[in-house]
Amino acid sequence: MPNIKSSVLSVKTDAKRHAKNVAEKTRVKKASRKVLDAVAAGNADEAKDLLRVACKTIDQAAANRVYHKNNAARKKSRLALKVNSLAK
Repeated sequence: MPNIKSSVLSVKTDAKRHAKNVAEKTRVKKASRKVLDAVAAGNADEAKDLLRVACKTIDQAAANRVYHKNNAARKKSRLALKVNSLAK
């Protein structure tokens, strides 16, 4: 534990920020996993609905600066490719 007051406060805020980031990333991973499970099951309609939810979740994480905007775009693109592969 640091002795300097600003460092003590920094440790506390870092812990809060880390907890928020972990929660946000977990939310994104759960949404993505639901899409991938629907794709694996072959449910095209369900996968499209879940993709919409997952994209919104990823966009929110990017807006909160948990993910870089390009990282978020890549995640959405890869999920969309998998969902679109069901349509063929």
